Amino acid sequence: MAVHSLPAEAGAGVGAGAGAGAKRWRMVARTAPPHLRPYVLGWASHRVSATAPPPSRMLPLNAATLIIDCTGLPAVLTGPRSVASPAGEVGWYDGVAVGLTPAGMSALLGAPMRELADTAVRLDGARAKELAERLAAAPSWQGRFAVLEEVLTAWARPSDEDALIMYAWRRLQAPAEGLTVTSLAAELGVSRRYLELGFRRVVGLSPKTVARVSRFQRAMEVLRRPGATLSAAVACGYADQSHLSREVRAMTALTPKQLFALVQDVDRLSA
Repeated sequence: MAVHSLPAEAGAGVGAGAGAGAKRWRMVARTAPPHLRPYVLGWASHRVSATAPPPSRMLPLNAATLIIDCTGLPAVLTGPRSVASPAGEVGWYDGVAVGLTPAGMSALLGAPMRELADTAVRLDGARAKELAERLAAAPSWQGRFAVLEEVLTAWARPSDEDALIMYAWRRLQAPAEGLTVTSLAAELGVSRRYLELGFRRVVGLSPKTVARVSRFQRAMEVLRRPGATLSAAVACGYADQSHLSREVRAMTALTPKQLFALVQDVDRLSA
């Protein structure tokens, strides 16, 4: 599952004055069950053991993210974004985040993803509040995931999103070697312009931007692994270390070393 956010500063995962095992930021992620995957990429449960949540930074992402806090804070829905958000745009204590595909935005929330590109909105409706209450009552993180599966299955309605554009969007999430927007258009038997207009209409980002964000997220997935190195991230589609550095700076305002430190600092549980 893609990484949607990180603490704004390295060390936010470790409580002040605490030992190495005392983490303030904890998260566990799971992919969605097969019947929800056209709509949901996956979900994560997170918890901050602090009097105030540490500032967070939303990362470049090709999906929408529904964030439900179980402590009474309003639900937040963030759209796809090509650059990281300012630190502290979204904060939470204890809740879940759900990654939504463009079809998922329409099928589950009844809104096109393009309307939320590069922005975030608060959700105060009855459904969001009811979901927050049910999640808060769940006895464990696994229990929360069971609630999400039940509720989102009930919410799902057939989506009328363009099937070809959805296929192209998924292809760009994990492209084959040498795949470009031009070659993808040729593969699908349409013009590059057709893809560009379709992506703007359905996703809110251009196919070139989706491919760029996808490459960044693949690098993030490599950097979060134990024993990861920056050189390994270069192999995710960057020409060289300089290319990686330029892209990370442009998309996050961080150096690759700073981003690496933030990724490695977050404590992800495997429970």
